[in-house]
This record gives sequence, C-alpha cells and structure tokens, in this order.
Amino acid sequence: MTQENQNSPPEQENPEQTSAEAGSDQSASEVKTPDQEIAELSQQLSDMQDNYLRAKAEGENIRRRAAEDVTKAHKFAIESFAEHLVPVTDSLYAALNAEAVDAKAFKEGLEITLKQLLSAFEKGKMTEINPAIGDKFDPHHHQAIASVPSDQEANTVVSVLQRGYSIADRILRPALVTVSAPK
Repeated sequence: MTQENQNSPPEQENPEQTSAEAGSDQSASEVKTPDQEIAELSQQLSDMQDNYLRAKAEGENIRRRAAEDVTKAHKFAIESFAEHLVPVTDSLYAALNAEAVDAKAFKEGLEITLKQLLSAFEKGKMTEINPAIGDKFDPHHHQAIASVPSDQEANTVVSVLQRGYSIADRILRPALVTVSAPK
C-alpha cells in the first residue's frame, strides 16, 4: 500500500442508504402487536376518562360555590345598609325616652335624626327622588296620581305627594306627583 491510500479517509456511506436503513430500524421497533396497541389505547382512554371526570367534578364544585356565594349575597346584601341605619334607630329611641319639654328642641332632634337617616341612605347608595314644582313629568321616576288644571305647561309636576327613592339607579319607589293637565 502506498502512503496515499493509508492517509485517505475511509469511503463515506451513501446518506440515502443510511437514512433508509435507520427508518427501517425505527419502523421495526415501532411495529406493535395488536395487543400492545389495544393496551396503549386503553390506557389513553382511561387517562382521558379520568381527566374528564376530574374536570366535571371541578365544574360542579365551581357551580356549587357560585350558588352558595349568590345565596350569601342575597342573604347579607342589606347588611351594610342596616349598619348605617342602626344609629338612626338609636337616635329615635333616645328621642322617645326624652322628656318633651320644648317643641323646638324636639323638632331640632328630629331634624338631626333625619340628617342621620339621609346620610345612611347616601352611604347605602340610596337617593331621593324629589322633583321640583314645574319639572317635566318623567314616568321612569314619577308616578302621576292625578292630573289637575294648571297654568303650567302640560305634563309638568304641580305637587309632590310622596318622595321617591332609587338604589344605584334602580327605582325603589317612584315619586308620587300630581301633574298639570293639557289645556
């Protein structure tokens, strides 16, 4: 042998043959018996059923907790509003227990109690509907009890018989009003 032959690199294998041979080796190892495929698919089915049951149970738990939260919200929704009304009740009891000496002092006490009540309404997001005389009749906020002849424009408030109230833009009770009749 010459030195050239000794130093030359060994012949390279054909790359197409190498990948084809490797593919045949893989496919030979991936070929499964029907029993192996059935076992593997059964395991996958079992895993999927388990995951489904867990997801279903979690969904049921979420639904149950949400229902409990709604029930509690309905049950205790008035709690914060009631906390604001307790001092008003205390003031009314104090007024009832006080000796009625002076009508002016009694009236002042009532005015203070009314301010407490209006403050409690404000904290509970309850607003008063008290239209002014001459305001346009609004059927969403007012309830007309009667229509009376008046010098005012038709369908305007002539008098307020009872104030109305709303809670967070929802009408609790409309204001009871009389309106001017069309001429």
